[in-house]
Amino acid sequence: MNDSALIDRFLEMMAAERGASRNTLAAYRRDLEQAARLAKGRLAEADTAVLRAIMADYRSLAASSAARKLSALRQYFAFLLDEGERTDNPTLDIARPATRRPLPRILTHDDVERLFARAGEEAAGEAPPAAAVRGLLLLELLYGSGLRASELVSLPRRAVSGTRDYLIVRGKGDKERLAPLSARARDALDRWLPLAGDGSPWLFPSGKAHLSRVRLFQLLRDLAARAGIDPQAISPHVLRHAFATHLLEGGADLRALQLMLGHADIATTEIYTHVDSRRLVELVNRRHPLAHMDLGAASVDVEAPSA
Repeated sequence: MNDSALIDRFLEMMAAERGASRNTLAAYRRDLEQAARLAKGRLAEADTAVLRAIMADYRSLAASSAARKLSALRQYFAFLLDEGERTDNPTLDIARPATRRPLPRILTHDDVERLFARAGEEAAGEAPPAAAVRGLLLLELLYGSGLRASELVSLPRRAVSGTRDYLIVRGKGDKERLAPLSARARDALDRWLPLAGDGSPWLFPSGKAHLSRVRLFQLLRDLAARAGIDPQAISPHVLRHAFATHLLEGGADLRALQLMLGHADIATTEIYTHVDSRRLVELVNRRHPLAHMDLGAASVDVEAPSA
């Protein structure tokens, strides 16, 4: 079995059947080709002992990086098993490196209000600067629709055409989803479109392309500074995170959040559930059916059995 050819076949399957993005495919290729070198060109024939030795070479890496490499190996050997190239998956006996996903930074309701107050003030008036109106719309879509930075800056104009109350967003893996478009965002959009010009297919044009993620990051931090908020506390992802956590605090369910955020696996959405334990207890006491049951009234007298 030729490692190079098998890795190519595996990546073709990931692209065709699972819709893996180019970045994901490139990462898998790097990890598998590195493992093949460590296995001296015989990765497809490796047993558990060889794979454990490969993982031992990754001990100097962060646990998250080592875990990603093991994930690539597990999927690769599962593919070989499905294709009949092997009769087992030797990665199943290898423990996953312990990782702990860090919680994204939290933006308070007060911080959000200050950001919007400043952005709204700068975009006010009959003839506000185009950059100010654009900034307000960017903020509305990050916090009001939960878009990723890459999704936001690359929005085509057609994603917001018509009078619908949602955006058609193309996210990770080139998959489309619907994202909510609030009345506030619609108002900011109506103000922005006449200022954006007609020569670009992008909603946020910049030169011959669209606004870059780096520039979006800079614009947000500049706005935060003008609003009196620590710029280091602000990023597009922090606003996406605030969208999710504040919706959750308002009563949204995890499945709805998963759909709006475009997560393929609900386990990814669970990182946004770091609401405080006191609120969870209050929620159970207020919403759970047991909170409204009169257990005393429901009790039944049972006669003792006769002797």
